[in-house]
Amino acid sequence: MSQMLPQCQNLQAQVETVLQLLHQEPCLRSQNTSPVQASLRKAISPKFEIVFAGAFSAGKSMLINALLERELLYSAEGHATGTECYIAYAEPEKEQVVLTFLSEAEIQEQAQALCKRLGFASSNINQAEVTDLLRQGCYAIIQQEGGESKSERGKQAKALLLLLEGYLGNRDRIHAINNATYSMEQFNFSNLKEAASYARRGSNSAVLKRIEYYCHHPLLQDGNILIDMPGIDAPVKKDAELTYRKIEDAETSAVVCVLKPASAGDMTTEETQLLEKMRANLGIRDRVFYVFNRIDETWYNSQLRQRLDDLILSQFPDTPRVYKTSGLLGFYGSQIKGTSGSDRFGLDTIFPSSVKGLDGEEETPQFVYAFNNYCGTSRKLPSNFRISINGFETPNENYVRILSEWGIPLIKQLISDSGIEEFRDGITRYLTLEKRPQLFATLADDLEPLCISLQKHYLSLQRDLDSQPREIEAMKAQELGRLNQELQQVGKEFRQHMAEEVNMVVTNGCQAFETDFQMLQSRMIRRLDELLDNFSVRAAYQRATLSHPRNATAPLLAVLVEALYALANQLEDILVESSQELSANFFQYLIVRIRKSEYYRHLYRLLGNDGGIEHELKLLEKRVSEALVNQARVECDRYVRESPRFYDEGTFSIYQFRQTLQQTSQGYDCESMVEAEPAIRQLLKLDFEPKVSATIKRTFRQTINQTINTQLLPMAEKQADEILQQYNQARAYLEQTLEKEAEEKISRNRRLLSEVEQKIAAYNEAVLEINSCLEAMQLYERQLPVIDSNLAGLNASESSSMADALEL
Repeated sequence: MSQMLPQCQNLQAQVETVLQLLHQEPCLRSQNTSPVQASLRKAISPKFEIVFAGAFSAGKSMLINALLERELLYSAEGHATGTECYIAYAEPEKEQVVLTFLSEAEIQEQAQALCKRLGFASSNINQAEVTDLLRQGCYAIIQQEGGESKSERGKQAKALLLLLEGYLGNRDRIHAINNATYSMEQFNFSNLKEAASYARRGSNSAVLKRIEYYCHHPLLQDGNILIDMPGIDAPVKKDAELTYRKIEDAETSAVVCVLKPASAGDMTTEETQLLEKMRANLGIRDRVFYVFNRIDETWYNSQLRQRLDDLILSQFPDTPRVYKTSGLLGFYGSQIKGTSGSDRFGLDTIFPSSVKGLDGEEETPQFVYAFNNYCGTSRKLPSNFRISINGFETPNENYVRILSEWGIPLIKQLISDSGIEEFRDGITRYLTLEKRPQLFATLADDLEPLCISLQKHYLSLQRDLDSQPREIEAMKAQELGRLNQELQQVGKEFRQHMAEEVNMVVTNGCQAFETDFQMLQSRMIRRLDELLDNFSVRAAYQRATLSHPRNATAPLLAVLVEALYALANQLEDILVESSQELSANFFQYLIVRIRKSEYYRHLYRLLGNDGGIEHELKLLEKRVSEALVNQARVECDRYVRESPRFYDEGTFSIYQFRQTLQQTSQGYDCESMVEAEPAIRQLLKLDFEPKVSATIKRTFRQTINQTINTQLLPMAEKQADEILQQYNQARAYLEQTLEKEAEEKISRNRRLLSEVEQKIAAYNEAVLEINSCLEAMQLYERQLPVIDSNLAGLNASESSSMADALEL
């Protein structure tokens, strides 16, 4: 915005100083600064964009015309294009219009959308015969509907007609793909009125993508820009998306939300979505004007009026900027004030294109219909207006007669009842009186919690540093006095760390441990497969007969017994070896993590060693490894026994056993047993696979978890106590190095205190300048807190006196 007050010239730099100071403090970096940055942009921006958004035919363009009391924008029911209109300030002699046309591809897209709605086949608008057919179809629909504004279908037919006429009339200015831009001088227009008249013509407006008006009006001063966007329910989807993107744009500062419930009864899905997007934009905040246009339609429908009142009461109860308007009556009411009976009160000058009919007969402009309804059936007029609507007269004749009889008083009453003056007064008051203070108040409100956080943080730092001893002997005494507490804290942190490590193992959260255990599982499965694949019945038969030298044969059960012992023992070897590796790896990376911890470094500073932690862990590793080896031996020793369900009736294993027994009983020599080797291997597989699966998936992991839990946690508890018992060693060690440490700490505290004081000075300088700006805006109640260093100094003196007293 223009004309920034002198006290606010450096506002951006001062606010950024506060944000930089906040970012320098690690404990405050998480605070959200986005609202401050958004409100700062609005406060210093040279532009203030007010977007008029709503459904197409909601009356956005008419409201802007009424607001400026100047017919700039084209407005017609059913005419939904993708035109964006920007209206900015210019001095009287510099008024200007810049026109940007749709591309041929965009016009074709809009034509296709309207054709689809009207039931026409998709057509190429570059073919003359196709264009003629479409135009004939549009005229036919308008004729069938009784006029272009009598129905939704008639309005859409008129929109397509205008689009086709605009394309044909401006073909030489329209590019195939790009959007061509022209100044009004390129059209040989000498003033804004001529250019606006061209742009306002329906067929021209239909093919314009963007119109920029630079005109003289006090409402547009101070960087205010009025923006009329396509309808949020426009037939071409990307036109609607254009409006939603503008609502979310950081440059958008305020929104005039033009809603249709006054004529439709309820809010549409698109209108609800519009409200949600407005509320999500930090650049808009509460700078929203809700306008329920076409309020005149509720004058003739009590149910519609009640539904609108209920909607406002339920969804906008605490919203101050809610207006009910009739842009049509308000705008044209202001336009006909300068007319008279000689031009039939504007029928010949303001509405000539609307009056001229297709067949030469005089048509009735939409305003005339609305005006006659207002005079005849609205019940809005005071009792002193006794107006009659004569059935033997045409609507235009009634209109001219009524104005001839009642004139200016009736027009003033019409404008008053339209609500336009109230809306104009409200937005004018906001833009000229309330806007600037509100923008700066919002910035101050967003800054205040950040400033309070900085203030508390700096005062706390300053108090802590001021309370520290400033003499070496005092510092040494303080450090030695805290020694017992520090040893206790180290022990506590070690204990907590071990509990966390155990919990990570138990809950499968330690990735390294999981990898090692998965390796154990793989090795067990792989080893079982190898043993089964390489199992020799002949070797088992030999061992069985060797145990019974008196016999020359051996039963199947003897072979199975040898196999059970061999497989169980060899699986035990693998489980034992893997358990030892698992234990060694766990303690290895446990020690690595302990060494990286802060408490471990602190313990070395206090004792000069690790207090026996690593020695105890080495002893514990040995105990855990031995426990896991014993558990592995017990686990695999159970493999020697068949599974409980191995001989259950109806199971595949008993069937396989009987089949194998039948095969081996065919002879008494070794070969009859060897021939059954595949069946015996299958039998062993049926028995061992469930056992190994149960070990690696259920029982042994729980055994490992419980072993680590019951061994590590008591050791951590005991070691924490051991660390605390080493107070005398720690005191003796610290006394050797404490004098140098105390000197360094005092020097460091002085440096930190100096840095804090510099930050406080920078903060106060920035805040004082911001407060100066707020004072200039008369926002005294929004002043930001300044840091009073004396308060910190006073508290520090009290703390120092107390410390001295305790020392004595």
